[in-house]
Amino acid sequence: MAARPRADEVLAALGIEGEAAGASTGRFLACSGEVLESASPTDGSVLGRVRLAGEAEYEQVLGAACEAFRRWRLVPAPRRGEIVRRLGNAFREHKRTLAQLISLEMGKILAEAEGEVQEAIDIADFAVGLSRQLYGKTMPSERPGHRMFEQWQPLGPIAIITAFNFPVAVWAWNAAIAAVCGDTMVWKPSLLTPLTSVAVQRICDQVFAEAGQPGVMNLLLGAQPLAERLVADRRLPLVSATGSCRMGREVGRVVAGRLGRTILELGGNNGVIVAADADLDLLERAVLFGAVGTAGQRCTTIRRLIVERPVLEPVLQRLVTAYRQVRIGDPLAPDTLMGPLISRAAVEAYERALAAAVAQGGEIVYGGRVLREPPYDRGHFVEPTIVRAHPQMPIVREETFAPILYVMPYETLEEAIAIHNDVPQGLSSAIFTRSLRTAELFLGPAGSDCGIANVNLGTSGAEIGGAFGGEKDTGGGREAGSDAWKAYMRRQTCTINHSTELPLAQGIDFSLAARRGG
Repeated sequence: MAARPRADEVLAALGIEGEAAGASTGRFLACSGEVLESASPTDGSVLGRVRLAGEAEYEQVLGAACEAFRRWRLVPAPRRGEIVRRLGNAFREHKRTLAQLISLEMGKILAEAEGEVQEAIDIADFAVGLSRQLYGKTMPSERPGHRMFEQWQPLGPIAIITAFNFPVAVWAWNAAIAAVCGDTMVWKPSLLTPLTSVAVQRICDQVFAEAGQPGVMNLLLGAQPLAERLVADRRLPLVSATGSCRMGREVGRVVAGRLGRTILELGGNNGVIVAADADLDLLERAVLFGAVGTAGQRCTTIRRLIVERPVLEPVLQRLVTAYRQVRIGDPLAPDTLMGPLISRAAVEAYERALAAAVAQGGEIVYGGRVLREPPYDRGHFVEPTIVRAHPQMPIVREETFAPILYVMPYETLEEAIAIHNDVPQGLSSAIFTRSLRTAELFLGPAGSDCGIANVNLGTSGAEIGGAFGGEKDTGGGREAGSDAWKAYMRRQTCTINHSTELPLAQGIDFSLAARRGG
């Protein structure tokens, strides 16, 4: 068995030694903010230190992004794609080490961390192909001798604000696509995963410097005042923000006040409907990953299981048996299935949610404990938990970023869909059934109201080829695949007159001869 990697060795392999700097414009700046210690959620050990950006670095970073945009927008899109291809290859080269750092700093198991880096690689590949497909439409003109078409132009420097739970992948969804679209960017990552963001930025700096294009991807790791300044900055026509619904409402309000654009990826309270004819073996595997993976700290985590009453007890029995086999512990250990929560605050939120569930009539069927005995006592470990619930419990409508699964019964499909949709969030959803008719009803206009709807698979693990995002309090934004690229560009409608006449649209005659009556 390979030895557990040491934090200092992992950081050194990624070019981070000593006190890291929290701002980069293609090269790291000497920052003036406070020093932030990054502690492992597994054992509380200090992994490294980062000096945060201050007010002076803010202007340097924003200035670099604006200056680089003036150059970058003129680079042909396929050439931009070639540089993003090199970035994807750099992530391939550092995949294992970067995944180890994610596990150390965020706490997800190594297999999931490697999958996250693979997402960054995949979206880079997707973006390379996209760089030759930024298509506009040609439309017939009603005026003879005219050609009308639309084209897409780079939007400008954009802000990318990311959360702790996917410290690489969500940034990559935005950054790779924005780069081939001709935008530059300022990245404000979570203060809970600062070392991972510094490591990613070092890789970006090297790739873009070698291509002679510094300043395309920039890092601004700062405290709340700098984040607020970033959101309000009129130089940034687009803010893509991932986080809580509370954060998203504030970002949306501020950006709308300056008539900017947003991509908001906010809370998810994801439900799965289980019909009586479901394949329960398939369901069990899907729920185990969907509800327990990343310790319940995915925006696509399964949080509600809505089960047709005849199979409610068999489903609960299967899940309890499966949950008992979940090994909790060091996320770098090969046999671990669930690592720690990110922080003490997350543990406290877990405890509050379960107390509320019991007070509101719920029953803890499995789990419910904070693990405080050795070897868990120095970290933020909890048991994955199953709660027998009912739809009227207020806590069921809330998203708790922890491995809590609420299981509730239903009688008819219409009732199940109503229960499913009766939450403020609308990110991901699923149904398990062998019935084509049931599946199609769930996918139809009177079915799931979420941005993602699946049949016979869980709510997690979205592929980058499809647009990712949700409705209602989830924010309505879309990232990654399909035509999500359009959010990073500005549409321009163009008309060319190649005749010697000047006919007006709608048949308007504005000639002097017509005004004079002949």
